[in-house]
Amino acid sequence: MGIGDLLRSATIQKLAQDALMRMDAETAHRATINALKFGLAPSGAPSQENLATRFCGLDLPNPIGMAPGFDKNAEVFGPLAKAGFGFVEVGTVTPRPQQGNPTPRVFRIPDALGVVNRLGFNNEGHEAAFERLKDRTPGQTVGVNIGANKDSEDFVADYVAGVKTFSPLADYLTANVSSPNTPGLRNLQAEDALRRLLAALVETRATQPRQTSILLKIAPDLDETEMDSIARTVLESGIDGLIVSNTTISRDAVAGLENAEETGGLSGRPLFNLATRRLAQMRLRLGPDFPLIGVGGIHSAQSAIAKFEAGANVVQLYSALVYGGLEMIEEIKSGLSHAVIERRLANVSGLTGVAVKDWAEGRITL
Repeated sequence: MGIGDLLRSATIQKLAQDALMRMDAETAHRATINALKFGLAPSGAPSQENLATRFCGLDLPNPIGMAPGFDKNAEVFGPLAKAGFGFVEVGTVTPRPQQGNPTPRVFRIPDALGVVNRLGFNNEGHEAAFERLKDRTPGQTVGVNIGANKDSEDFVADYVAGVKTFSPLADYLTANVSSPNTPGLRNLQAEDALRRLLAALVETRATQPRQTSILLKIAPDLDETEMDSIARTVLESGIDGLIVSNTTISRDAVAGLENAEETGGLSGRPLFNLATRRLAQMRLRLGPDFPLIGVGGIHSAQSAIAKFEAGANVVQLYSALVYGGLEMIEEIKSGLSHAVIERRLANVSGLTGVAVKDWAEGRITL
């Protein structure tokens, strides 16, 4: 590709991003999904060798993942891999299709590069996602984020159903117990409820032909006692990893801004410091070797590096792409690679945890 092609490509991407920002948030999301389905994804450059990493037994070309919520129904995981992501997490998927909460239910906070959503696990259900995933191209690392139907009489049974459905083909499974948009769901983070849930998931996995890794995704809105309880329960459970964190119900970082008072979970840049501190605090509780995904507010190479320094083994992002577009992935990959070289590290894993205590104690913010 020559300089002219690059300039034309950048111009087209800028025009497309401007057009999306003139749409309401959920319409823009659907338009992006459709564009990816029709082959309009940018093609990411091959990942630098120093970004290759291993996570939960998976060999990843780079440690940057697409967070769940973007590809809810497993429609575009292939184009996302082509665009440069090292892995993609689809979902949240529930056993039965559900429409989610009434619209409008996604709101931008442009002055802070934030997003509030109260989608409520809108998705087409297990069967539709399974059909799309079963014939995927080898080499695409795809996790499946599983949840419970809003009207389910037994949330745990819904998560068990997710393990049974997706164990044969997912590279890993995530039990999402931390969305604020399904009433009662976050109660599963309480110690007794969480112990029951994780025991059921691990026992169910043991009966499956394929032993797929199971991760748990938690909220950032936890106090010290709650984090102690979750860490203790997770270490005793036999699950394989933790994702820190989901969206926040706090509005401290966006007080007074447009759409800040909308009900739902806040994501994007305003979440970064809270989510990264919780990540570091959980790293200290879980020890240096427990697999952790850092997510929440990544918006630049600097913020991605900070997630690793706070304890992440790999990272995910989504909301920043609303403002920066998919080309942001290449910028972050390049910045990570340069940091590895400048610090004379063997690979990106050398960044993990180097500032965990400073982040955990609030001595660092971005």
